Amino acid sequence: MMLEGILPVWKPAGFTSHDVVAKVRRILGIKRIGHTGTLDPQVTGVLPLCIGRATRMVEYIQELPKEYEAVLRIGLSTDTEDMTGSVLEEVSHVSLIEDQVRKALQSFVGDIEQIPPMFSAVKVDGKRLYELAREGKEVERKARKATIYELEILALRLDLKHPEIHFRAVCSKGTYIRTLCVDIGKSLGYPAVMESLIRTSTGNIRKEQCLTFEQIAQLKEEGLLQQQLIPMDTAISHIPSVTLTDQEAVHALQGKKLTLAAIRVAHADASQTIFRAYSPDERFLGLFEWKSTSHVLVPAKVFL
Repeated sequence: MMLEGILPVWKPAGFTSHDVVAKVRRILGIKRIGHTGTLDPQVTGVLPLCIGRATRMVEYIQELPKEYEAVLRIGLSTDTEDMTGSVLEEVSHVSLIEDQVRKALQSFVGDIEQIPPMFSAVKVDGKRLYELAREGKEVERKARKATIYELEILALRLDLKHPEIHFRAVCSKGTYIRTLCVDIGKSLGYPAVMESLIRTSTGNIRKEQCLTFEQIAQLKEEGLLQQQLIPMDTAISHIPSVTLTDQEAVHALQGKKLTLAAIRVAHADASQTIFRAYSPDERFLGLFEWKSTSHVLVPAKVFL
């Protein structure tokens, strides 16, 4: 049986996202695998892999909000914005109270702008920033927009020489938690650095669902891995759905445009264009784009 679906992997430290894909390819003997969001090597956590035809879902899963748990250390800074870099600045005494910290974090909830760190995968003139950084070069970077949906303090250790703030963040795609830590420190009047980071969810895929490499290999050996894969349409359940008639389902699988009354398309409005389409027996047919002016569903990704 060919494996197909979303494999929720728990990425260990020391692996790049591409390393994880390569490792799982070797375990499963499957080439068609794609990851849904880059994690730095030292970061652990949720890394959903799309297997087989589910690779066509990567772009939709990548767009989902991410949840992280991070530890921020106040009183020093590094050239990488995390503890893997060289120390650039260090202060001998930090004085903070809890109310200050809570107000500072709350000020970052909502839409923010971030300047990508030099040690990041952003391309400038065709070259990755981290490649330039390794050459000792620093270039101007344009600020990027990000959204912080939630920031929650999990623990505070303000009595340390370099106080630590353990927090949970729910944020949009493309948010740099390292940079968020640095910016929070600046708002408090001190240099700061990210001590550690764990991604605890991608969309509705949470850490409790994730499998280690060892578990993946064992389940593959026992023939039980498919049961642990998340169905393609479940992973994108944030996209609204529409149920077709039997005849429409046949036409949908043929890649034809479908003319539907607007009332049949849930939440049909100008802001929503992509819908999951199902047959009357609840079989997932694919993704269709809704053209509100002509009341037509146009095939985007069809699954025969």
